[in-house]
Amino acid sequence: MEAEGNIILGDSREELKNIEAGSVQTVYLDPPFNSNHNYTLTPSTTLGFSDIFADNNEYISLIEPLLVQCKRVLKPDGNLFFHISAKDMFIPEMLCRKYFKNVTPIFWKRSRSKNNVRHKIGATIDIIFRCAESSKSKFNMVYQPLDEYYARNSYKNKDERGHFALGHIVYTKTQATKNPKRLYALEHKGTTYAPESGWRLSKDELVRLIEDNRIYFPTKSGANPYKKIYRHESLGKPCTDLWDDIHAIAMGSEPRIYPTQKPINLLKRIIEMSTDKGDWVLDPVAGSGTTGKASRLLDRRFILIDSNPDAVKIMREQLK
Repeated sequence: MEAEGNIILGDSREELKNIEAGSVQTVYLDPPFNSNHNYTLTPSTTLGFSDIFADNNEYISLIEPLLVQCKRVLKPDGNLFFHISAKDMFIPEMLCRKYFKNVTPIFWKRSRSKNNVRHKIGATIDIIFRCAESSKSKFNMVYQPLDEYYARNSYKNKDERGHFALGHIVYTKTQATKNPKRLYALEHKGTTYAPESGWRLSKDELVRLIEDNRIYFPTKSGANPYKKIYRHESLGKPCTDLWDDIHAIAMGSEPRIYPTQKPINLLKRIIEMSTDKGDWVLDPVAGSGTTGKASRLLDRRFILIDSNPDAVKIMREQLK
């Protein structure tokens, strides 16, 4: 069954007024960056848009009312992701912090080093501000691939279940717990373990892991036990605020149908992180419609808006 979706041609600042307040779970906002450039898909086509503004006030007059309407349609636990280049981040961050209580920057390393740059610092970072009104906005943990060096050097231990790394189950001195239920003694094969800083696990949890042979006991006297973390069971590393594992669209990686088009894996991560199946996702400056495509693949409903008739045509073709 295909996820429900709407594609709207028009000015988002006006069209968003027709959307019910508090009905959208996630907004992905990827507006013009105020980069002082015109963007086309190829030099020989007119498909694209102008990103040239007379001054900052003209740019703010576009972005601020759009941001206000996006916030209005968000659910109380919703998230807005504002995508901007690092060099143009000042005005968007100022506006995000004006209208949202919680603003967290995500650093997307969209490309590797640029060998063709000679007279300036190579630009490889975009900022995606995760904005929320609630400190408990919807969040689903997503995972990034393990660092190659870490994966190669951490899973050196092996038992009958497979290769494993060691995970701490005892707090460090600077993290010492005051929870009396975590300050217990454990006896195992004649040795008593009673870390002064406390355990990260309850005693029942620890006993269950020992019975399942998932705790490693070092032979060194005085050393604390560790949890076995098996490589074949790893989902990856819990997502951080540095996204360096998804790169911008390169030659042949996926069809480029619109200038400044973002990779679908970037949108999938944002949507998976902030929504559940059936939730509504809004992209008010939708361009190629990648947000809609990612939403459909993940069984989310979507609303795409753009003022460019060529963009709307491309979206409809892509989402047929």
